[in-house]
Amino acid sequence: MERKLAAIMAADIVGYSRLMAENEASTYADLRTVFDDLIDPTVVRHGGRTFKTTGDGFLAMFPSVNEAVDSALAIQQGFDKGPFKLRIGINLGDVIEDNGDVYGDGVNVAARLETMTEPGQIFVSSAVVMAADRNRADIFARVGHRRAKNIPELLNVYRVRRTDSRRSAWRRLPHVLRGTAARWSYGVAALALILIGTQIAPLPLAAMVSRIPAALSFDQTREDPRPSVAVMPFATMSGGGVEQSYFADGLTEDVTTALARNSELQVIARDSTYAVRGQDSDVSKLGEKLGVSYVVEGSARREGDRLRVSAQLIDVKTGAHLWSRSFDRQVADVFTVQSELTTEIVAQLAPYIGRSEAAAAAQRPTDNLQAYDLVLQARDRYRHGANDAKGLQEARALYQRALEMDPAYAAARAGLALTYIADVAQRADGQTAGLDTGLSEARQAVRLDPNLALGYQVISFGLAVQGDYSGGLQAATRAVELNPNDPDSMMALAKAQVRFGEYDEAVSNAERARRLHPMAPEYYAYVHGQALYAADRREEAATVISECLVRAPQDANCLLIQAALQVSSGDIAAAQLTMAKLIKAHPTFSLEAERDYRRFGDRPLMDDFLRDLARAKAPETA
Repeated sequence: MERKLAAIMAADIVGYSRLMAENEASTYADLRTVFDDLIDPTVVRHGGRTFKTTGDGFLAMFPSVNEAVDSALAIQQGFDKGPFKLRIGINLGDVIEDNGDVYGDGVNVAARLETMTEPGQIFVSSAVVMAADRNRADIFARVGHRRAKNIPELLNVYRVRRTDSRRSAWRRLPHVLRGTAARWSYGVAALALILIGTQIAPLPLAAMVSRIPAALSFDQTREDPRPSVAVMPFATMSGGGVEQSYFADGLTEDVTTALARNSELQVIARDSTYAVRGQDSDVSKLGEKLGVSYVVEGSARREGDRLRVSAQLIDVKTGAHLWSRSFDRQVADVFTVQSELTTEIVAQLAPYIGRSEAAAAAQRPTDNLQAYDLVLQARDRYRHGANDAKGLQEARALYQRALEMDPAYAAARAGLALTYIADVAQRADGQTAGLDTGLSEARQAVRLDPNLALGYQVISFGLAVQGDYSGGLQAATRAVELNPNDPDSMMALAKAQVRFGEYDEAVSNAERARRLHPMAPEYYAYVHGQALYAADRREEAATVISECLVRAPQDANCLLIQAALQVSSGDIAAAQLTMAKLIKAHPTFSLEAERDYRRFGDRPLMDDFLRDLARAKAPETA
């Protein structure tokens, strides 16, 4: 047994279980190729030794942090060209080597760092940064303090900048920076994201917001180094009054969506910003409620064929106006205005934006302004999740009129698809006649625009309603890839991951979705609690589910998870009371329906869940 100081690398392939479920033979063959041709030779070339493999992950030891970091960069560069995505954590610490294996806190910390990273990234401890050569200082970007499971003290975490990646390459171009405020904003980009929670209840919106607690129940110490921004609803300055408000609202949503495509930003969901509209004129209090460092405010005036848009970017902490701009254009230039707005805001918050991302923000969704106007009206009539049959039908008619004017308008097709699929999902008679139509329209939308995240989100929704959970998982994954700030897509992905046994990933996505949508409905809390339950984090799950039931005491999903949690904790009497409450509120509930729904897919957890419900005296049939 030998004790030594060593650099430990922990790595894991993201989504491997899902890939195996889709094509076991091909995925395993690809995995072996990656290990034999890339990972093992790279580790050895940098003086390291792989001392443990875990199927889709590995642990390696290096005599030097410099060699460990170089090896990690080379491995990630190789993964960029392959079918998998890899997460890597590196730590320098005291370890014990015994019979070829390695133990100790040095290994544990590296493993915890790996779980914190995003796919394609490398996280390292402060010990690695301090031990690295001085000429390497500029490759480390501080993430901040993070809490790790079973480690009492907070970890001081850094990200390794990958100069080979597309975004990092553009970082070497100083002309992308827009003025001194942009350079200054980069210095504050690592401000901790203040996490806030939700208290949604069947009350008026103003009452809901007034009851928001100071913190979410999930881990508040997790920090994200990216700037966080909320686009507040643009004020309507048009003479048309309320009936013209949809135009300003649509402009707000489009600017939010365009910003959200940039993965260097955290962008709060539109519904959350609308929930606090008019609640407080103090921008610092708005920022605290939404958990953001920056706020965009603006106004839109539309008179005839003239359009005037004003916007300003405000630092929440200091109240400083970092940037302001006014546009006075023809209505036909609305897409140019949106593009310039988003490009300049991103230049302030994420100063190293790539040209391709700027180009994506400038794409015109349609050349027909009447069609665009109709889509804005349709969005105003109906939104995903609303139980409004009349609004849904009105929105469908507006989308159809927009498509008559521009049949190639992808966003209109995705919106139309949503109305068909939502109609099926909300029906109590079991009729599914519109499901095929909805899926067909959604697939046509992504054929027209392969980068339309909304299209994949709607496909995921439709496939889940259809029972194709594997397809729904793939579509949700693609939606999140295209728009890494869309909480609805993240929550759909988390729910799909629970069915496929990717429990830790599901928890991570559910938490991030709630951070991006702090005013989310109780469904978000349910999915978060379900993922925690599946990940065997039962105490945390109980806290989240209790919050859900405070807001919605008769929510069937949350009552169901609470009953299972109570059984697993040994409180059978409480579980039976919860089940009685569930059956009273939802008489159609049965174990038979749960078996068909497959809440936990075909994993062993599904059988355990059903047994727990039976112990809580769930009825076999309705």
